[in-house]
Amino acid sequence: MATIRVPDEVPSPAQDSETLNQAFRGWGTDEKAIIRVLGKRNGSQRKRIRESYREIYGKDLIDVLTSELSGDFMKAVVLWTYDPAERDARLANNVLNGKKKSIEKLKIIVEISCTTSPNHLIAVRKAYCSLFDLSLEEHIASSVPFPLAKVLVTLATSFRYDKDMADTEVATIEAGMLREAITAKQLDHDHVLYILGTRSIYQLRETFDVDGCPGDADLKSLLQMVILCIEFPEKHFAKVVRDSIEGFGTDEDSLTRGIVTRAEVDLMKARGEYYNMYNTSMDNAIIGDVSGDYKDFLLTLLGSNI
Repeated sequence: MATIRVPDEVPSPAQDSETLNQAFRGWGTDEKAIIRVLGKRNGSQRKRIRESYREIYGKDLIDVLTSELSGDFMKAVVLWTYDPAERDARLANNVLNGKKKSIEKLKIIVEISCTTSPNHLIAVRKAYCSLFDLSLEEHIASSVPFPLAKVLVTLATSFRYDKDMADTEVATIEAGMLREAITAKQLDHDHVLYILGTRSIYQLRETFDVDGCPGDADLKSLLQMVILCIEFPEKHFAKVVRDSIEGFGTDEDSLTRGIVTRAEVDLMKARGEYYNMYNTSMDNAIIGDVSGDYKDFLLTLLGSNI
């Protein structure tokens, strides 16, 4: 379930554009007005606002937000304002262009491939080609070391049946294949990739009920992440938020991603899992770790009235 609260009566895109433009005028920016508008609009509404803003003022709203805001607040608002497919394409591109391709960084590609709908993944791949003049799978293959690239390309190019159906007999057979690959320490075996890349989420969950977790360094970590994202995406994102605020310093980019990418998907479930896993609310954890307009924006996406 989503956490954002869209008002019962929403102004027209032109009216929202006017409110935003007023927020940018004068000596300072009215950050609260930006939060009230963009933080309480769904994806299709934000898309129409962006289109309307360009029509009326001749500027891309993303460019204006980038110039008027700053810091983590700016990054969060801009990421939220993007069309979801463009947002995920840009997140993946940032990872693939980075110097370090750690498992922690590559989890973004796993999230996009394993916790979204088949149609969304197709939209991300189309957006990637349009924005960066190469395909997502080409970029993975050319920039991520083997065998991680082999697994990620399989996941990123999958198109899964998304209905709640599973064949227990098939699950048992394929669980056996996975166990054989684990025993042989061949986690990138074609059987493993075929299962991960072709079976529906519901079929894979049935398979994982019979099977244990793979083992072997980075590949083990990657496949464990894949399994968690497929079986319990809400637990995965609860952990993303927790890891971003635990320890010394805050990983604001991960915190932003965990909230922004799931606020219209399943953040309500992730909030529940967060409480079950850590015995505290996600809202209070964020309040205790970040501040200012950035905090207010994240809390707005979580459904709070700021």
